Amino acid sequence: MEEEIDLRRYWEVLKKRWLLIVVLPLVAAIISGVVSFYFLKPVYQASATLIVGQKVSDSSETLTAERMLNYNMLMANQLLARTYETIAKSRTVEQKVLQELELPLTIAELDSLISINQIKNTEVLKISVNNKDPEMAALIANTLVEQFSKTVMQIKKIDSVGILDKAVTPTSPIKPKKKLNVLIAFVIGLMTSVGLVFLLEYMDNTVKTSKDVEDLLGIPVLGLIPVHQTVKKQKKGRFRW
Repeated sequence: MEEEIDLRRYWEVLKKRWLLIVVLPLVAAIISGVVSFYFLKPVYQASATLIVGQKVSDSSETLTAERMLNYNMLMANQLLARTYETIAKSRTVEQKVLQELELPLTIAELDSLISINQIKNTEVLKISVNNKDPEMAALIANTLVEQFSKTVMQIKKIDSVGILDKAVTPTSPIKPKKKLNVLIAFVIGLMTSVGLVFLLEYMDNTVKTSKDVEDLLGIPVLGLIPVHQTVKKQKKGRFRW
């Protein structure tokens, strides 16, 4: 019963300032929508995939498929893929990309646009490039793949990188996620407004009702004096309530 009374009081607090609870989330959602749709520039992502691993020699081409794909070779190539992640984002490779494309970027700026991930512990690497220009994103990704392959060939003296898929020009941006931004802003605005309502109620120590008197003094209220809403004007020009 006491819990039901507390919930009723919470509801009364929320209902008393319902306008704030409605307006603040809507304002937050509108601002987020305007910023997301009109001010934030879209960012595109282009990706290329590679497969890395030691290629078999001519003398071993007659081996069976089971021998070529044995567990030890797979494990070795997976470890090699992790090593190649570092090579692909090395200063040497990125500098070659900048020189070939004549990009007005520093190595650090280019590095921040690139992400390389090994796909589910396989021999496959996914190289992704983010850019506000979709065509440039694909161009950087493909150039990076080419320079990476050449660098590996120079270092290891063997061709151990194969291109599975070249990057293509993306048609839709990966961010901003406009609808998601609006939804998040609305939820945050709603949570903020509810918290603000309870904060204002906590800071308001004025006595407004008989229930407030009972809670403050701890004694029951025996009677109430009604407030007259009409005002009578006396002949002398004074008012009496």
